[in-house]
Amino acid sequence: MTKFISNVNKYLSEMKIKQTYLSMITGIDKNKMSRLLTGSQEESGTDMEKIARGLGKNIEFFLADAINIPQVGSFAINKIAFYAGEPSHKQEQIAKQLMELMENIDEVISAKSRFENVAKG
Repeated sequence: MTKFISNVNKYLSEMKIKQTYLSMITGIDKNKMSRLLTGSQEESGTDMEKIARGLGKNIEFFLADAINIPQVGSFAINKIAFYAGEPSHKQEQIAKQLMELMENIDEVISAKSRFENVAKG
């Protein structure tokens, strides 16, 4: 297993990031991701770039002899944390939209019900 994959596995474990999530955010097929993370398939430069970028890091971070992994509990309380590191601007926008949706979920559900009743009537 390469140093890159070994460090990625350590990071995933410490940050409690699931392999399925990593596959989803990188676009790497879940079966291929499994082979990469177990070392049964060698990673390409493109794979390394996708994985590092998906985790909010650069390739060099995972090639270091020792990596500094933040404690999950050390994130600011008032900031929505993504286990893949600091959220990008786009991720923060999506998170805020999801929070607004969740805050108004009763209205969304009742609107759905009203639309269904109108469609039936």
